[in-house]
Amino acid sequence: MKFFENTVKVRLFILFTSIVVIGVVVWNISVFYEGVKDEEREKMRIWSAAQASVNRAGEEQDLGLELEILNTINDIPMFIVNASGGFQEINNIPDPIASDSLRLKIFFKSIKNQNQPIIIDLGESGKQYLYYGDSSILTKIKYYPFILLLIIFLLIALIYLYYITAKNSEKNKLWAGMAKETAHQIGTPLSSLVGWLEILRSEEVNPEYILEIEKDIDRLKTITERFSKVGSKLTLKVSSLNKVVEYSFKYLSDRSSKLIQFSIELPDKEFLCELNPALLSWSIENLTKNAIDAMKGRGSIKICLFEDKNFYKIHVCDSGKGIPGSKFKTIFKPGYSTKKRGWGLGLSLSKRIIEDYHSGKIRVLSSSAESGTIFEIKLPKS
Repeated sequence: MKFFENTVKVRLFILFTSIVVIGVVVWNISVFYEGVKDEEREKMRIWSAAQASVNRAGEEQDLGLELEILNTINDIPMFIVNASGGFQEINNIPDPIASDSLRLKIFFKSIKNQNQPIIIDLGESGKQYLYYGDSSILTKIKYYPFILLLIIFLLIALIYLYYITAKNSEKNKLWAGMAKETAHQIGTPLSSLVGWLEILRSEEVNPEYILEIEKDIDRLKTITERFSKVGSKLTLKVSSLNKVVEYSFKYLSDRSSKLIQFSIELPDKEFLCELNPALLSWSIENLTKNAIDAMKGRGSIKICLFEDKNFYKIHVCDSGKGIPGSKFKTIFKPGYSTKKRGWGLGLSLSKRIIEDYHSGKIRVLSSSAESGTIFEIKLPKS
């Protein structure tokens, strides 16, 4: 608990620090922006004064300094407008815009409100007004805070993604470790049960009892094998898909309520593909048990095996109340369960077994309250 509280405090500290850093950086950029803007206005004020001096000058007056000032600014678009609103002079406007009167008027409107116009006093000749836009440097500075925020948000998103991925990886390792430990714990009493079974055989116990015990021991061996393979790198081998489906069907039909009507459709042709029989059988059983729970222990289940051009397909059909379309993908997420005591691992394990280990696909093919639900498993042909 103490560690958790410290972790929350660390996250809040990091969040607060990030907000402060972003605020300081944005504030400094804003201050810098305003400083550059003031400098540009001072340049334009000096430029307008030089322009007014040129307009008022006599023929013999030396205008060297004024002309030099007028030629120093070449990256700020400017319009000199007379008292009647016409363009008296334009400077630093791109040629395609300057040569098109319509585009020139549109461009003038776009920069007209960027800065307050500067009045050029021509004395007896009247006044002119200097409208100017922002320089390319000032335009870039204007967008820097947004670019910076975008970069920061991207970094935060990457850090969050890394955190979630690491957390999920940690969860997967935890579940895999628990599964292997479960297999290990089951293995010890299982070995003992095998020994006791041999003793029972020597004591001439009813063979039917021994047969049932053997079935349960075999089942425990299968469960142990399944759990031991979780999180491990599997080596798939070419096996009969028909036998795996038939085994799963027989096991479930023999051990389920008599109120459930089981049926199966298998092809005459044997389907061979690369698979792990223990894990694939586990997936089919999870789908079937999920269907039984959906029907509340009463209804019909049908398992079908068939093929198309590229895949072998297994359908698990039930007569339950159906699944809302919005939940078709959610039900495969770890932790999702509609049962009070469910952990929400069955369907997520099935999805991982089919898609990660067998390179196949698993999905809800169709579902409705009238016709029930059809789960589909697709396995690529060898």
